[in-house]
Amino acid sequence: MDLMVTPAVLIPRPETEHVVETVLELVHRETAGGEEHPHPATGWRMVDVGTGSGCIALALAKELPQTEMHATDISLAALEIARVNAARHQLESRIHFHRGDLLEGLPENIFDLIVSNPPYVGEAEEDQVQLEVRKFEPRSAVFAGHSGTETIARLVPQSGARLRVGGWLVMEISGTIVDATKGLLTGWQDLRIVKDLQDIPRVVAARKKI
Repeated sequence: MDLMVTPAVLIPRPETEHVVETVLELVHRETAGGEEHPHPATGWRMVDVGTGSGCIALALAKELPQTEMHATDISLAALEIARVNAARHQLESRIHFHRGDLLEGLPENIFDLIVSNPPYVGEAEEDQVQLEVRKFEPRSAVFAGHSGTETIARLVPQSGARLRVGGWLVMEISGTIVDATKGLLTGWQDLRIVKDLQDIPRVVAARKKI
């Protein structure tokens, strides 16, 4: 998809395609009855947390036309870009945009799937981040704090409160924080890790306990 970006948002990267692919796989598996608790083919309600350019929400809205899609961001400038991109692809009527910190303000126990590419780089890793990222992309969308898991540590319990029983949480991560992220998902079910083309852990998915 052709997307407009500004310094207010991250530039979409190939690694994030694995997030979208993971969501599509989960949806198709559940609607086909391949899971213990299959979900009906229509009526999925999803939210993309920290939508930025809108790339994840737009891709899923395009691929899953029956889905009720929501998208949040704390940055008003980022939401403006996401809305522009939605309009460019005639998807503006399909996505409900919300300004807020992660999932604040959204109702509980109603979402079937929560997806996010949260900030997950630790400040101690800053020297390893590409120069163009440090210079031209929003720091708040890249760095989460000292360890890199600070945002995820807030997102996991918020997601647990807003997912229906058996709903899925799908997040982009890095190999550096995979073990810490698994620890934060203690008590969730069906935990799975998806690796990228370089064999680096890139996506974590887990189901709210049934």
